[in-house]
Amino acid sequence: MADISAENFDIDIDAVQAQADRKAARKKWLRRLAIVVAVIAIAWLLWYVLIGRNHVSTDNAYVNAEMAQVTPLISGQAIAINVKDTQAVKRGDILVQIDPTNARIAVAQAEAELAEARRRFHQAVATTSALSAQVTARGADIAQAQAQLKAAQAEFGKAQIDLQRRQALAESGAVSGEELTSARNAHTAAESQLAAARASVAQAQSTRTSAQGEFAASDALVRGSSEDTDPAVLAAKAKLEAAQLDLDRTIIRAPVDGVVAKRQVQLGQRVTQGSPIMTIVPLSQVYVDANFKERQLERVRIGMPATVKADIYGGSVTYHGKVAGLSGATGASMALIPAQNATGNWIKVVQRLPVRIELDPKELAANPLRVGLSTEVEIDLTED
Repeated sequence: MADISAENFDIDIDAVQAQADRKAARKKWLRRLAIVVAVIAIAWLLWYVLIGRNHVSTDNAYVNAEMAQVTPLISGQAIAINVKDTQAVKRGDILVQIDPTNARIAVAQAEAELAEARRRFHQAVATTSALSAQVTARGADIAQAQAQLKAAQAEFGKAQIDLQRRQALAESGAVSGEELTSARNAHTAAESQLAAARASVAQAQSTRTSAQGEFAASDALVRGSSEDTDPAVLAAKAKLEAAQLDLDRTIIRAPVDGVVAKRQVQLGQRVTQGSPIMTIVPLSQVYVDANFKERQLERVRIGMPATVKADIYGGSVTYHGKVAGLSGATGASMALIPAQNATGNWIKVVQRLPVRIELDPKELAANPLRVGLSTEVEIDLTED
């Protein structure tokens, strides 16, 4: 019995020792875990104090660009298409050519109307000169008629004196009846000539007045104008320029450098003025729209530096840029159907505001981006 008890006692001592060892090991690992947690907490605190609180980031960011929509300025049939989707183009490259037949006819008609307007102006100038000469001639006619009037007045005065003398002598019988009759006839003839001379003067004056009116009307059309400043010529020039512009617009050129997307025109199709036929994406001018939470934007200012990583490169490429601006409205408020926050079952939702990040053109040229790609954006707030 004594040996068995001693053996049991030894077993109990070993179990207690093992349990003590396990407790010591557990305390050791808990101490190590506490140290690790404390180190992590201190590291996170240091990171937040030194870096974290001076940076804001988001992965709700996408590449965007001011895309150029290509729309024809005239209607017509597409007779040539020189580009296709995904093709790179330079500004000024010919994209589409519209049938120019109608435009060329309009230009020819406008050129003819301009030539006719110039001819009418020369005709008006010549007519004005002729009317001016007529006014001068009518002045000479008046002078001649007035001279004839003076002669008729003198003749009438002489005939009147002769008649009066013969009438005075007729009572004494010194003048025959035939001579008196001749004097009366001469007086009547002189009186008629005087009336005719007066009528000639009045007619010449009236003719000159009419010529002066015609001259004034013709002169008003050309006074102060030259062939190039005549209103009719200017109107014809404007019509020709408009027709030439329509002819030039039959060739549709690329407005910017970029890549063709969403081509909607086919050969032989009739395009309509103002209807989009393709889009050009300027890859050298893309930017990033980063949607930050409203609580992250307290210290964000225009001009702050930012870094961008695109998912397409797996984070191996970092773009550097700056804050170009903050949107004037949140995405929710600009949605097609805005949220009705005035309802009774309203729940507050943290809003996001788009922030535009402009990128370095050299970095974009080395690693091009496409519109719509996902990115991660981080803004450095230390420049605040």
